[in-house]
Amino acid sequence: MTWVFVIGLAVLVLAVLLFVFKVPRGCREAVASALLLGIAGYVTQGSPSLAGAPKDSAESVSADPAALVEGRAKVTNSGIPTSNRWVVIADGLARNGQYADAAEVLRGAIEDDPKNADAWLALANSLVAHADNMLTPPALYAYQRAIDAEPDAPGARFFLGLAYAREGRLAEARALWVDVVKTAPEDAPWRLPLAQQLMRLDAAIAAQNGQAPTESAPVQPGPANP
Repeated sequence: MTWVFVIGLAVLVLAVLLFVFKVPRGCREAVASALLLGIAGYVTQGSPSLAGAPKDSAESVSADPAALVEGRAKVTNSGIPTSNRWVVIADGLARNGQYADAAEVLRGAIEDDPKNADAWLALANSLVAHADNMLTPPALYAYQRAIDAEPDAPGARFFLGLAYAREGRLAEARALWVDVVKTAPEDAPWRLPLAQQLMRLDAAIAAQNGQAPTESAPVQPGPANP
């Protein structure tokens, strides 16, 4: 009986997405596959006949995909989570490592609103993750569109700097991160960890240039944006 309920619930969710949220035709396969994978996971791992028991979240969700989504939500000057339905659906896919499907859904968000900075950033991150952390030309373009759409937002510059650092382009990463730290509100929770990461980056750049690392002065914040 439980399986009938699970399948019925999946059909209901799919109907709501198609007819209420009006998922674009090009995104329907990605959304349907996400639902099917959810059912498949329940079939292979679920035990509906057993009593519920709390489990460590690290057992059920891979840390890296979830951290990618959570990081985008944290490195922001706004404490308001995204309300864009396509970004929300794409985040659910990305949390499960389905980066290609997430990118397809995010293209629907961009078609709806080409100036949606959060959608461009989520798309860029998904493209980088799908390419095994390589900064491909489409990902770089998406980061640049995110920056153009919301120049004062820190997220796109932070993640683009991270992509540069992974490729060994340390000077380019530093230039972006210094700008992010300087323009960050002084009470931003991510500002201090990023400033500390900048100090490590300076040491890496010095080592790369064959110089002895020097202690960097703390980066002072500029005036907070209104």
